Amino acid sequence: MDEAEEQRKARDICYALLTARARSRHELNEALLRKGISPGVAESVLGKFDRAGLIDDAQFAEMWVQSRHNYNGLGRRALAMELRRKGVADELVAEAVAAVDGEAEEEKARELVRKRLRTMSGVDETAKIRRLVGALARKGYAEGLAYRVVRDELRAAGDEASALDEPWS
Repeated sequence: MDEAEEQRKARDICYALLTARARSRHELNEALLRKGISPGVAESVLGKFDRAGLIDDAQFAEMWVQSRHNYNGLGRRALAMELRRKGVADELVAEAVAAVDGEAEEEKARELVRKRLRTMSGVDETAKIRRLVGALARKGYAEGLAYRVVRDELRAAGDEASALDEPWS
């Protein structure tokens, strides 16, 4: 395949990927290389997309954080890890994740715990605590926040939560 044909193919791949959802430059580059596009042609095409404003890692990170926090309930730690995995630069990750303030993160954690608590009738206190704190940890919430939220929500639901009183209060 000559260079013009390879560039056309690379552009088509990028358009198709960007039509489905926003992507980071790194994600597009990886996809092009997987599809057999040479690194030089991939860089050239991505540069043109960048100059045209079709690739913007800062905007991508901002949209990703907003979407994944609001709809999947992810905490800041998990959001940062996902963005890094997508090849977003650390400074852009920090800016995007900073948009999730502590209150919003805590409220989302409380919503997740309340939702899970509805399905845990008949489960003993220790198992509830372990499952709820584990669920928050998997979603990227800090340990202290997870314990505090679980303790508060268990008490609000009328459960004892005395196992959480000692080191985490």
